[in-house]
Amino acid sequence: QVQLVESGGGLVQPGGSLRLSCVASGGSSMSIMGWYRQAPGKQRELVAHILGGGFTNYADSVKGRFTISRDNAKNTVDLQMNDLKPEDTAVYYCWYNWGREYWGQGTQVTVSS
Repeated sequence: QVQLVESGGGLVQPGGSLRLSCVASGGSSMSIMGWYRQAPGKQRELVAHILGGGFTNYADSVKGRFTISRDNAKNTVDLQMNDLKPEDTAVYYCWYNWGREYWGQGTQVTVSS
């Protein structure tokens, strides 16, 4: 089955940048891949997703700051996060869907001074 492994989370100051990466073992280029996040006391929410053909969708809160990309050959998806804000603090989850949905274990992103 598909397994997702995230990396790249950490602590960053406001205005800083992080790049999250996720590799989907056994994945397909036909899949939808993306990133969700969950802050304390809030429901998990979409950050961005990307189809195999390159179509992307972003949450309004991250448009212009975050960029999602994928490498279909390697079955990876990245999230470049720029101009990070404290409200971006959350656990970020890699997500994959190809008939079934899969979730990574999550990586903590903390934006704080």
